[in-house]
Amino acid sequence: MKGIMSGIRVVEVAAWTYVPIAGAVLAEWGADVIKIEHPEVGDPQRGLVNSGLVPSGPGGVNHMMELPNRGKRSVGLNLKTEEGHALLLKLAESADVFLTNFRPQARAKLKIDVEDIRAVNPDIIYVRGSANGQRGPESKRGGYDNSTFWGRGGSADILSAPGEYPTSQPGPGYGDVIGGLTIAGGVSAALFHRQRTGEAVTVDNSLLANGIWATGATVLAADLFGFSRMPRGDRTKMPNPLVNNYKTKDDRFLSLIMLESDRYWADLVIKIGRPELADDPRFVDSVVRAQNCQECVIALDEIFAGRTLDEWKPILFEVEGVWAPVQTASELLEDPQVLANDYIREVTSASGTTFHMVASPLQFNEQPPDLTRAPDHGEHTDQVLEELGLDMDAILDLKLKGAVL
Repeated sequence: MKGIMSGIRVVEVAAWTYVPIAGAVLAEWGADVIKIEHPEVGDPQRGLVNSGLVPSGPGGVNHMMELPNRGKRSVGLNLKTEEGHALLLKLAESADVFLTNFRPQARAKLKIDVEDIRAVNPDIIYVRGSANGQRGPESKRGGYDNSTFWGRGGSADILSAPGEYPTSQPGPGYGDVIGGLTIAGGVSAALFHRQRTGEAVTVDNSLLANGIWATGATVLAADLFGFSRMPRGDRTKMPNPLVNNYKTKDDRFLSLIMLESDRYWADLVIKIGRPELADDPRFVDSVVRAQNCQECVIALDEIFAGRTLDEWKPILFEVEGVWAPVQTASELLEDPQVLANDYIREVTSASGTTFHMVASPLQFNEQPPDLTRAPDHGEHTDQVLEELGLDMDAILDLKLKGAVL
């Protein structure tokens, strides 16, 4: 089912990735998402290419702009002007959702806070994405995913050796995309609640909340057992050697997660060419494998080191237990399972360049979304203003006043 949110209008006053990508998910689901950008500077993420912080792709594709803004319409409004603010409120009158990540002081200054928007549309779902939440001494502070989601949320410490510099998150937008999907789910629940009860609610999410959620099992363990990170230990001393990573001949890695080891041990060793290990007294069941875990891991290390990753794949596909190759990002573009499920879709940029974009991870009735490019800065200003009833003379007058792009 494509367009499951067809007929829903979202007005987005947000920048960077975390909250805008929530709008992108809603656009994938069929909502009409109108992105409001300043007429001169636009979303600051557009400037990352010009500043040299992000390379421009073939055909001038700004991948960090495309990721969180695909499928939207861009309208250039100067909200500091009386005319620009009035147009925003006019858009909000017919919207179902107002989406923002502006901090409290900016929302108040621009008069776009909950009470301002609800004054013209009491039925609107008002959504705030923040760094640290709406309450508390740091509610007015900003944040990014690498600092607040990853660092303050605990992941950086959990994955770093004590005393060493903390590792950064795996890549740009890592915590942002998780938060964006969370917000999109919250919007869906809020719309359902409004349909059932008539009540329009305010939805809040933060990078800090998402970070804690992602490390929830460790936070719970810290409370119950008094330690702040899960014991990592020596991989050769894993009590269950079938829950481990193994290196192949070509220095690639396999991840084995066979929790019910007695169920899978014999099948595994037979199919990887070492049937004698199935009845080896040292490894015959989970109890003795735990007692002889170092010998067991060493034996498996030697076996898996004997073939390349590509040589192991067809063999392991015959194994009953769970395993996966440790893949690179570029390999995901060619992963047969990824392609079969349309998890990556083809997009054409404004310049005609074709590239591939990861779709949001939900499908309805087994149908993948059709992705479209991110809009150019203010690309749809005239179109949207005409939909509000303005004629071209009125639009040109607003342009001359600097209220619109």
